[in-house]
Amino acid sequence: MTTIELTRFRVRPDRESALLAARPGMLADFAADREGFLEARLVRLPGDEWLDVVTWRAPEHLAASRAKGANLPGIAAFFAAIDALVAAEEGTLADEA
Repeated sequence: MTTIELTRFRVRPDRESALLAARPGMLADFAADREGFLEARLVRLPGDEWLDVVTWRAPEHLAASRAKGANLPGIAAFFAAIDALVAAEEGTLADEA
C-alpha cells in the first residue's frame, strides 16, 4: 500500500539556500539507505513554510525511515536547515491503479 508522508516545516529566509543545497545529498542518502523510498517532492509555500511530499512503498518503510532519523550526512544537513516542524502526517494513496 503506497504511503504518502507530508511534512510541513519552516525555514528562515537566511537558511533557504542551505536547505536547497542539502536537498540532493538528502535524496541520495534516502535512495541508498531507505528501503521502500520511491520519490520526494519539495514544495515552497507562502511565507517561510515548505512541504515535503515523500512517497514510500508501504507504511512500514516510512516507520523504519523515521526510526533511522538523520543517520547520514546528507539527511542531517537537510534537517539542520529546518527551523521548525509545523506538521507531519501520513496517508495511503487512494487512487492507485
